[in-house]
Amino acid sequence: MSETAPGSGTSVDAPIDVPVDVLVIGGGIHGAGVLQAAAAAGHSALLVEERAIAFGTSSRSSKLIHGGLRYLETLQFGLVRESLAERSILLRIAPHLVRLVPFFLPIYRGTTRRPWEIRAGLSLYALLGGLSSDARFARVPRAQWTDLDGLATEGLEAVFRYHDAQTDDAALARAVVRSAAELGANVVCPGRFVEAARAGEGYEVRLEEGGRERVLHARTLVNASGPWIDEVQRRIAGSPAPLAIELVQGAHVELEGELRRGVYYAEAPDRRAVFLMPWKGHTLVGTTETPFAGDPDDVRATPEEIEYLENTLRRYFPRHSARRLDAWAGLRVLPRGSGRAFDRPRDVTFLCDRPRAPRLVAIYGGKLTGYRATAAKVLGLLRASLPPARREADTATLPLPQES
Repeated sequence: MSETAPGSGTSVDAPIDVPVDVLVIGGGIHGAGVLQAAAAAGHSALLVEERAIAFGTSSRSSKLIHGGLRYLETLQFGLVRESLAERSILLRIAPHLVRLVPFFLPIYRGTTRRPWEIRAGLSLYALLGGLSSDARFARVPRAQWTDLDGLATEGLEAVFRYHDAQTDDAALARAVVRSAAELGANVVCPGRFVEAARAGEGYEVRLEEGGRERVLHARTLVNASGPWIDEVQRRIAGSPAPLAIELVQGAHVELEGELRRGVYYAEAPDRRAVFLMPWKGHTLVGTTETPFAGDPDDVRATPEEIEYLENTLRRYFPRHSARRLDAWAGLRVLPRGSGRAFDRPRDVTFLCDRPRAPRLVAIYGGKLTGYRATAAKVLGLLRASLPPARREADTATLPLPQES
């Protein structure tokens, strides 16, 4: 993997490099996944990232690899099924990064969803997960409630336990990039995508790397720049009009003290789902869904979001330490709509420069859990525009490397 350092001055006389099959813009989890998928398929691949791998949302998520239990309410069955399948794959290929943990779902007198509804949802969740051992759930006996990290028991009617997985999101993205590099892919980080324009069978691309400008030919381009997606699209001459999207901010707070038994799936006062999780010896609480406008570089957890999350923790764990250690926020790309962000579809959407044999694919949305499946879909879209190649590996079975 090549890494370059930023410098001063830019050369405009840089030579045109050897063509690359797939050029990926953005070093988040989806850019990393496409880079790995392209290299595994035997193609030459290059990723350019301006700041650092997993700089944006891919290091500011809820750190969960999960099927999306709550998406059953909005009938997103395909997304849940795919996410559960991808969770199983990641548990096999990255056991050092992804591990199953118990999830507890407490139901109080004032909770919107009744115990029978939760049981029905968990039964469907298990069915979509193939009824595997990982999909089993149970009702926690009342005699064990006092062992649940000090969970408030006044008005508590039931507690359900099931399993999903937790990860270090930034470490996962770095591992996928390392895997791609081991397969022959190249990375320019830090490096800046300047612009691109159609040229022959592909795009002529200008990059800034180490204070110099490189001009190269890419047979295909993938815009995986997350909340910066529209900014990048504007630098690609002739690219299709961007989709109607909304940036939604998700904040997290890290607090002193650890929840030792597992992750708690709680209902906040506004009926949203909030996770309360063990995280590196502390407690992580998230997330929010606040409309965001402005420069994605300026995203920060607001005082209102911090108060909302800390109040949710105190509501469920009144004896928990409330000393805040950190707070941060990331941005989701969601389809624009009039309803709550919480209720909008979370499926990934692809924008292509032409309906058949596209040479440009922009990735809108997507989830951490499904990065590998998303990358496979991108390669499927680009396949007709890429030269024949000999497959090097299958990302569904290729173990992810450990950090050195």
